[in-house]
Amino acid sequence: MSRRLLAITLCLPALASAQVASTGDYLSRMDGDGDGKISLPEYQDWLSYAFDAMDANRDGVLDASEQPARAHGAGPSVTREQHRRTLAERFAKQDRNRDGSLDARELAAPPQ
Repeated sequence: MSRRLLAITLCLPALASAQVASTGDYLSRMDGDGDGKISLPEYQDWLSYAFDAMDANRDGVLDASEQPARAHGAGPSVTREQHRRTLAERFAKQDRNRDGSLDARELAAPPQ
């Protein structure tokens, strides 16, 4: 299950970055409260748009039929909570100064 969730999560930055021209633009779109940094909920909310788009029946679970097709067939279901936990783990890796938010530099850097 974690491989499927990781695959979905890893495709999100590429999809999201296609909508913006620069890291500053990306930050400003994600920054719901306008404070110049991205909180964990802002990060999760922004990067959940792909999950929401794939969740055709709006039940909060991506079942096999709603997930991108893979060479090895469909994977196990992924819940919204699992998806948000994966995003939280990635956020923690990007939050290099451990202040609980992402600035433009942290947002632009890949998770370590």
